[in-house]
Amino acid sequence: MSFSSEVKEELAKVLPQARHCRLAEISAIMHFAGQIGANGDGSVAIGFSTSGSSLIKKGFTLLEITFNIGKSLKSSDPEFEAFTRAMGDCYDKVSDLVLKSSCCKRAFLRGAFLASGSVSDPGKGYHLEFVCRNDAQADQIVKVCSDFEIPARMTVRRGENIVYVKEGEMIGELLSVMGAQNSYMDFENRRIYKDVSNTVNRRVNCETSNIRKTVTAASRQLDDIRYLEEHGILQTLPDTLREAAYGRLEHPDATLSELGAMMDPPVGKSGINHRLAKLSEIAGKRYN
Repeated sequence: MSFSSEVKEELAKVLPQARHCRLAEISAIMHFAGQIGANGDGSVAIGFSTSGSSLIKKGFTLLEITFNIGKSLKSSDPEFEAFTRAMGDCYDKVSDLVLKSSCCKRAFLRGAFLASGSVSDPGKGYHLEFVCRNDAQADQIVKVCSDFEIPARMTVRRGENIVYVKEGEMIGELLSVMGAQNSYMDFENRRIYKDVSNTVNRRVNCETSNIRKTVTAASRQLDDIRYLEEHGILQTLPDTLREAAYGRLEHPDATLSELGAMMDPPVGKSGINHRLAKLSEIAGKRYN
């Protein structure tokens, strides 16, 4: 099972106790994936444009406990009339009156994600999105997310309005807001592990690069010093340069700091680096 499916399975088990929260969640489900159709015998059918079993089961459960709507329903039934009044136009955004409180906004996001959301495996990348029917629904998702200080963005992909969140920390926060606490903990554990692993790899790569540069520089310094020594030039140079040269010859693997500490008197890293650079400069002039 994918991580996204695991999140939906968990959200499907979250059943609001308050009717206003149930209304907010079923409103989101109907507006993002709901279908209402009339049959020839005067009965009506309510369904969902999805094959996800978690959404279907949750949707019909909310219809039953919120509006007393069962499997058999007629358009003249008072339950259906109450339901259609509460839903309004399912191809528009959910009524703002339904989303007055924070708990209802959480339920709304939960329903919207069950109906049209997905989230990538945190081990592969960070991406959570809602597929919306139109701009109005996309704007509403962005606004409700912002009420929880979660920055969501909009785009259009293959003609569909998409609202997405790509920051790992914000995706974790959104999972928590929607009520997927177990998925949130799993996501955070995997996100932290991935981030720490990436940080360690970057540091190792950086240190490896620095070591490679140091070895290359030391090798070049040794070549320059040997050239000066073989051609009798080293003996003509000032004591400070000769001391640095012989120190490098005797300790080819020493760092600049270690080499500087061997001088008499000791010099700092920049000081020994200056002396070695001067030796290379002299050797370079001789090469040319």
